[in-house]
Amino acid sequence: MNSSLKVLFLAAEAEPFVKVGGLGDVAGSLPLALQTTGEADVRLVIPFYGMIHQLPLQLQKVASFDVPHLAGPIRAQVFSTRLNELLVYLVSGNPIPSDGPVYSADPSLDGHKFTFYSLAALKLAHALTWPPDILHANDWHTALAIYALKFQNDPCFQNTVSVFGVHNLPYMGAGAGKAMMEYGLPPPRSKKLPTWALDIPLPLGLLSADRIITPSPTYAREICTPEYGLGLEDFLRSRSNQITGILNGIDIQKWDPSTDPLIQFNYSQDTVDRRAFNKQSLLAELSLQPDLQLPLISVISRLDVQKGIDLIPPALQLLADQSWQAVLLASGDPILEGALRQLELDFPGRVRSVIRYDAGLSHRIFSAADILLIPSRYEPCGLTQMIAMRYGCIPIGRATGGLQDTILDYEQTRSSTGFLFKKPEVSELAAAINQAIRVYQNPNRWVDLQGRAMAQDFSWDKSARHYIDLYRLLIQRKARPREVS
Repeated sequence: MNSSLKVLFLAAEAEPFVKVGGLGDVAGSLPLALQTTGEADVRLVIPFYGMIHQLPLQLQKVASFDVPHLAGPIRAQVFSTRLNELLVYLVSGNPIPSDGPVYSADPSLDGHKFTFYSLAALKLAHALTWPPDILHANDWHTALAIYALKFQNDPCFQNTVSVFGVHNLPYMGAGAGKAMMEYGLPPPRSKKLPTWALDIPLPLGLLSADRIITPSPTYAREICTPEYGLGLEDFLRSRSNQITGILNGIDIQKWDPSTDPLIQFNYSQDTVDRRAFNKQSLLAELSLQPDLQLPLISVISRLDVQKGIDLIPPALQLLADQSWQAVLLASGDPILEGALRQLELDFPGRVRSVIRYDAGLSHRIFSAADILLIPSRYEPCGLTQMIAMRYGCIPIGRATGGLQDTILDYEQTRSSTGFLFKKPEVSELAAAINQAIRVYQNPNRWVDLQGRAMAQDFSWDKSARHYIDLYRLLIQRKARPREVS
């Protein structure tokens, strides 16, 4: 039997303790999936935010130590709890206020908070006498743990391999430079990074990590291009052999139409015709035309220019003469919220715009809508298309990042599971919607398409296997003696 890998997994958020975005889904699911393989002893470390204090957790104090700071050492206290079989550590200290948000609008405050947390996570391994085989850090909030690992050259971590998960490159942690200096982490003397990036956490994680992981193979290639690299593309190209794309997964117990308690009528791939009852119920709930023959187009999204939501109103306007209905569940950018409200006014009885976050309604939409629109300008991975397919709701996505890796295009393959379009333009989105409507009008072809979509395996178990194999490969390479030239 393979020996157990010791994995220290760092993330700024992890469901069910705290979730703001997609990172919370990943950090709440991947460590559990790794642990379930039986090949890894995973310890998840997250900040002990105020909102977590409100949860009914069984806590045990496991460590107390000082994190060095220019103004004097700052005390850190660490508590443990469990998530099923997963051991979770919660890091507390003055930089992590009990009444503050997860992410602040002030970059200097977040720089202070996450630098403290990153260094405390390393000191925790010391305090527990538990040097990990793998330090797996995620996004800019934890990047300085990887940088410190290399910068400090601590003998405790001499055999540790660092893995850096980059889930969204544009969020780099700019403004944390002052906090870095105060915690004893000066900029590197490196000419590999652009000068502007030398005191920003995420680029330093990219510089220092033994392996960089993106949440999809296509995004791994995209960040090495000027369109997506944000000024780091030349550096990332120089490290392209150390960048690996591994698709995220979804929680297939939570997102299971055969058992989902949040939908009215459960169904499976073999009883997909029961979706019609959910559609009938949703149309009544939203006061839309009770016509089950009309394709129901949906959006479930955060409102951001990245998500391409601004393309949707004009695309549907181009298709005004077609027969369809739409429900849009979204919130975020006030301008985009206004555009969706206007769309509802322009199509009375045909469009319903629900401007809020509503988890229960999202489940009902997945189980009832025929089509889901995901016209992202970039999408490192994306989860909604995977969830939609599992529920027999056919995605239309832009051919970018994880959308390209998970949606098999109707035009390209007989194994199709959805529709893709290439350019983030209104005309291309409208053409893809038009094509989907034409296929929908042929019930046999549509049911076949739904069956293929629902049969896809997007479980975290599959992704965890890829991570375990990569971890072992990296450890073997680190242990391999260098040849003497």
